[in-house]
Amino acid sequence: MVFLSGWINKKRDHGNLLFIDLRDNYGITQCIIDKDNSNFNQLEKTQLETVIQIHGKVVHRSKETFNDELETGEIEVLIEKFLILGECKELPMPVFSDQDYSEEIRLKYRFLDLRRKKIHENIILRSKVISFIRSEMEKLGFLEYQTPILTSSSPEGARDFLVPSRLNHGKFYALPQAPQQFKQLIMVSGFDKYFQIAPCFRDEDARADRSPGEFYQLDLEMSFVDQEDVFNVVENLLVNTFKRFSKNKLLTNKFPRISYSDAMIKYGTDKPDLRNPLVITDITDIFFREDVSFEIFKKLVKNGSKARCIVTKKTKDKPRSFFDKIDKWSKDEGFSGLAYFTIEKNKEITAKGPVGKFFSKEALEKIMSTTSAEVGDSIFLACDKLKDLEKMTSLARDKIAQELNLIDNSIFAFCWIVDYPMFERDEKTKKIIFSHNPFSMPQGDIKNIDFKNPLNILAYQYDIVCNGIELSSGAIRNHIPELMYKLFSIAGYEKDQVEKKFSGMINALSYGAPPHGGIAPGIDRIIMLLANEKNIREVTMFPMNQNAQDLMMSAPSEVSETQLKELGISLRGKK
Repeated sequence: MVFLSGWINKKRDHGNLLFIDLRDNYGITQCIIDKDNSNFNQLEKTQLETVIQIHGKVVHRSKETFNDELETGEIEVLIEKFLILGECKELPMPVFSDQDYSEEIRLKYRFLDLRRKKIHENIILRSKVISFIRSEMEKLGFLEYQTPILTSSSPEGARDFLVPSRLNHGKFYALPQAPQQFKQLIMVSGFDKYFQIAPCFRDEDARADRSPGEFYQLDLEMSFVDQEDVFNVVENLLVNTFKRFSKNKLLTNKFPRISYSDAMIKYGTDKPDLRNPLVITDITDIFFREDVSFEIFKKLVKNGSKARCIVTKKTKDKPRSFFDKIDKWSKDEGFSGLAYFTIEKNKEITAKGPVGKFFSKEALEKIMSTTSAEVGDSIFLACDKLKDLEKMTSLARDKIAQELNLIDNSIFAFCWIVDYPMFERDEKTKKIIFSHNPFSMPQGDIKNIDFKNPLNILAYQYDIVCNGIELSSGAIRNHIPELMYKLFSIAGYEKDQVEKKFSGMINALSYGAPPHGGIAPGIDRIIMLLANEKNIREVTMFPMNQNAQDLMMSAPSEVSETQLKELGISLRGKK
């Protein structure tokens, strides 16, 4: 006699026999009850997802009835009697199917959604991956420390979630966007290898790869290290994790390093998908030639725009509809479109296509030399102001690769994006601002940095990207207060402003701080890649919807006047 408890996942009535698929956390077991059993009629009428306990006998199935899809597929349980442990109302959505349902239904009844096989396995995978990462970090000599959840508001970065203080009316805590300053203070405190599976809170709009409220990251920091030390730790960790939990191959165990400037030219983004073999090439100089008569591009280039192109290999036999479809897609996305031509050779090099006639043989040969294009290849061309051009060509690169089926979905392609500029010029205000992380160490001899040309200063900042998804940003930190004052002054901060906004950090760094650096790969995005999911909601146990609402728990919610009074808060007219 065995006792087996779980949920009724599915029932199949074969007349004299009733088959019950009983599901628990570990999987499904087939159970059978005969019509002659006194419990048959009651079990037949019992609602799916009711929690029951079965008393019965385990028997081997006949070989022809084995179910290879189940771990229990070689046995079944003959039911003698059963007990109802938890009744179930009429279901708002079926659980035995992975059929997609609306976000509203799935999130309102998340406890039912989580019973479904695919998402249930995703959450179990998440737990196993986090446990594995913890184990690997401990093997590397890292110790886990917990940093505060209630902290001060950050003047940089995303929008904070604020928490009013009952004991200090008019003042607010902030939930941490990341443990950035605390982990640096841990290094100043003499603990040289820190990590934490850290909750982070940012009041940001939702995206497929970003939750609208909270997320988790593997936060780590190391003392007495340079950029290469951080890279070695993270590369080994990610290689081991992805090999352990996925059948997909890694393009390479040693992640290529791509400078930010090269990434923006070759891929149009600092989050390139290296599974895509297409690259972007700058051909602005071509349109200064007299033997190029493509006047639309020539005028744009003369007024400061840039021109870039994407070569597609051996596409001369593609119908015109293929090229027109890409051009139309570009216009539908709000861009000016993509010109195109195909390189041919009869007696000499020519270009077939709507704009091919505007290029001389010599100009075409120059384009071929610049882009490594060959006869039979096609070239898509775009021209615009730099930021718009980068966005257009980045999206076009992905779209063209999808249309040509060039992306191998069985591969993980990691890379490091390095050499970020310390500063950039704000397009609207024209002022110089920090481009990435203001607490980063500038590259080069710090005694001879060219502060007069700040846009040329590079920083020890780096991102790690996989399949076009940014997993993390990191940096070697600036641990020298006087250098920090100088860099902040370039971005328009007075010394007293820096001391006021970053008082804890500046004060700590002035008491003997070691060189240190770190990074914080996103746990949710790692799991999303390993589970082959497109949306981060599928690997998060209780996510919010697009409007940052928890439909299951009805959060955010209104609070009582008594609570507001305790906090010293009064609400203005409700919108």
